[in-house]
Amino acid sequence: MQSEYHYEYTECDSKGTRWRVAVPHTQGLCTGLPDPVKGTECSFSCAAGQYLDMAVQECTPCGKGTYSLGTGVHFEEWTELPHGFKSVSNNAYGTEYGNCSRSQWEARGEYVASNTDECTATLMYSVTLKQEGTISFEYLYPDRNIVFEFFVQNNQCQPREENSRWMKTTEKGWGYHQVKLTKGTNVLYWRTMAFNMGNNGLKPVLLRNILITGAAYTSECFQCKPGTFAPSTGTSFCDLCPPNTFSYHGAVSCIPCESDKYSVAGSAVCTLRPPCTDKDYFYTHMPCDANGETQLIYKWIEPKICNDTMEGAKVLPVSGIKIECPPCNPGFHQSNTTICEPCPHGMFSNGTICRECPVGTQAALGFEYKWWNTLPSNMGSTVMSGINFEYQREAGGWEVAGDYVYTSGGSSDNDYMILTLNVPAFSSQQQLTEFGESNEVSRITFVFDMKCSVNCQLFFMKATDMDVSSLIESWNGTRDKQSYSHHLKSDVNTTFSWAFQRTSVRTDGGRKYTADVAKIYSINITNVKDGVASWCQPCALGTDSQCISCPSGHYIDMRTSSCISCPKNTYLPSHLIFGEESCTECGPGTKNNDVHSLCYNDCHFSISEGRRKLQYDFSLLQNITTVTGKPSFTSRGVKFYHQFSISLCGHQGKKLATCTQNVSDTQGLENEPRPSVNSYVCQSVIIPSQATGQSNLMSSQPIVLADQMIGVTTETTLAQISSPVDLFPGEDAGIKDIIFYYRSKEVTQSCVFGRATTIRLRCNPQKKGQGTVSVPSNCSEGTCDGCVFHFLWETEQACPLCTANDFHIITSACQHGIQKTTAVWLKPQLCVGGIDLPPQTISICKTPDFWLKVGVISGICAAIMLTALTGYFWKKNRKLEYNYSRLMMNAPSKEGELPAADSCAIMEGEDAEDELLYSPRHSILRKFISLTEKRTSDGFDCVPLKSSEHMDM
Repeated sequence: MQSEYHYEYTECDSKGTRWRVAVPHTQGLCTGLPDPVKGTECSFSCAAGQYLDMAVQECTPCGKGTYSLGTGVHFEEWTELPHGFKSVSNNAYGTEYGNCSRSQWEARGEYVASNTDECTATLMYSVTLKQEGTISFEYLYPDRNIVFEFFVQNNQCQPREENSRWMKTTEKGWGYHQVKLTKGTNVLYWRTMAFNMGNNGLKPVLLRNILITGAAYTSECFQCKPGTFAPSTGTSFCDLCPPNTFSYHGAVSCIPCESDKYSVAGSAVCTLRPPCTDKDYFYTHMPCDANGETQLIYKWIEPKICNDTMEGAKVLPVSGIKIECPPCNPGFHQSNTTICEPCPHGMFSNGTICRECPVGTQAALGFEYKWWNTLPSNMGSTVMSGINFEYQREAGGWEVAGDYVYTSGGSSDNDYMILTLNVPAFSSQQQLTEFGESNEVSRITFVFDMKCSVNCQLFFMKATDMDVSSLIESWNGTRDKQSYSHHLKSDVNTTFSWAFQRTSVRTDGGRKYTADVAKIYSINITNVKDGVASWCQPCALGTDSQCISCPSGHYIDMRTSSCISCPKNTYLPSHLIFGEESCTECGPGTKNNDVHSLCYNDCHFSISEGRRKLQYDFSLLQNITTVTGKPSFTSRGVKFYHQFSISLCGHQGKKLATCTQNVSDTQGLENEPRPSVNSYVCQSVIIPSQATGQSNLMSSQPIVLADQMIGVTTETTLAQISSPVDLFPGEDAGIKDIIFYYRSKEVTQSCVFGRATTIRLRCNPQKKGQGTVSVPSNCSEGTCDGCVFHFLWETEQACPLCTANDFHIITSACQHGIQKTTAVWLKPQLCVGGIDLPPQTISICKTPDFWLKVGVISGICAAIMLTALTGYFWKKNRKLEYNYSRLMMNAPSKEGELPAADSCAIMEGEDAEDELLYSPRHSILRKFISLTEKRTSDGFDCVPLKSSEHMDM
């Protein structure tokens, strides 16, 4: 019987012929089979919508409810992996990092999804083509932290030469990719690997609608899948059933749902309509009519899935009364029509009447949206399904409500409500450029709140030049009314997006959390080219009384309308340009750059310590320095590091530290733009090359830690940023650490004041050259709270410059008549550079032997002189005693009787030089003095003699 076998062709021979043979369904059945017959030519094929009827070997049109691709095969149902597909996985980092058997591609109904962990998951399919063909598929690839590649190999496992095997990330929904296939065996590979370094919620790669062409024929037609139909014969595809209809396999037409049921487009079943509740409708404002009036109206959320005729069901509320329209948004005015139109160039408005800017002022261009009667022309709203990630054009997403715009309901609670704002270009009048680096070009500020009963999320994203959107910030759960600002530094086409999702849990329809909403009250973006103005700002006037732009670092003097340079050690923020008070004073230890756009440290610092002034020179530390923290590990044990790039000082404040995500390099997309950040300090996640199998390190997730220098000081707190001493113990009491303070302007959900960074420079003579940089031992990622990052930089270059107080003089002993004087640094030497040690000096000196000889000779001479004097005075004394005794012998015998004649007591024959004293009771010294004082001019000594009268008296 024919039901017991089927026909197949043999392989083509060298002549290009083949045979049709019958193959039994049951192994071993060999009787009753038709004889082999010569088959069609090997190049034979059927057109799309036809199949090869093997019984007659002719192409036959497919019947109704079926389709065929002619020479191809189509995979569009993914309730399970289709026959021939295989998912394999392994750990690229090594088996020691865990088992990857559960990291597979998973079929999820309308698509197949990749893994989101560090394992390598590969989806494979092998097909043999009789002629050249193609492989095409749709894919969704939103996350740069997943590597996604597609490639083809032949039956010798040799890869096909393709321009690029690495897939580009997608932005607006599903992407499309097609590759040519060669005749013969082709093995198709879809491979992914995630870099989940502490990130939660990575989005998987999704595949659907895989189409392969190049098979010579198909021997059967395929039934249309449920939710589709084919109303005619010979079709190559099936149509989707419209909303509120359904179909079974092989449907020729779709069956309408019963009145109490509903379905979305492409449904296989109808769902019972629940009673309508207040979650099934939303409110919005009608555009202003010719009378300048509007009203609040209510609408059913599309598609309508509830029944408002059931008992207890909510009915659509009655529309509100008409009220006067709110004014136009600032910078717009209402013309004769009901439409708000922008004010002409050079004019401004508060939303009513346009007025010319006064002389000496100019329009401050931008957009300020605070009245929401209609969405502005450069804004849009849509809904992206959280199930198949298709954009649903019929749904609004965000609705206007007068004072705010808010999220309405979608088809499902996990749909994304998306609001977009496009700005083609920004004005460059206030753009400051330093060494090719742009300062703040614009600033976007919006006010919002969130009301959530479950874990809803609001994402704020930015896309430049039609590139993939990058996440700027996100918020979870209920949020009070608050403001958020983001600074822009590039004058490029920019699209901002707000995406609200009520729950990330997949649901197949139903609206439980429609009351969870996000509201945006106002959006203000500055410095927009071809924007509108709500006010006029003073400007500097040229010689022709026309507004001119001030040079960088100059503010506008309100009295004279002239450009004045900011004072020394101040800088001018790009969004402030009026009056000297706009010039902001630099922090301690910093100075302004040449264009007064920022403050920086020129790698020099000084501080007074008592009577001593310490000078520092950090010039050798101004080059980029990279420091890697201690290793961290993922949930699977994969090692990764946090790497920091530091630009400490100098270079006129240019931010030289760069952190880059180089995943595109590993994907062979070297020419693709690489996400990167430039700052004073930045961080990226580094994965070792031996773990990734790549020749270079894998770098991802770059973030800015410091883009503004606050100051340099020895204090442990500056501008509410603290650098606790206990994070890095061991500070020298005599030489304090020099601390550099930085701040990042970008605020985050957890860091409401932005991130901050402190870098301690510690004098360590043992650390030569640039020394070493380390993070706190108890905070291996450089931060203990996720907001303030701390670093310790130990180096001899952090020591103060040497002065005369840092050395002392040593004088050597005199040897061989030579004496040396040498300068020696104090120990430990806590200084570097500065002055040099004085050179050694040599002087002639007298040895101790010489002075001993001088002393001995002097002593001998003194002894001789003393001996001579002693003899001389002894002789004198003897003569004086003799003369005195003679005088006493010649004295009268009677008391009071005078001698016969005056006499000098010099007898004949006596020496006239002999001395004569008054009394023997006088000392020899006295005699000597008398001799010198009483001697007359003729050389005799006179001794007066008392008369007897005087003696009697």
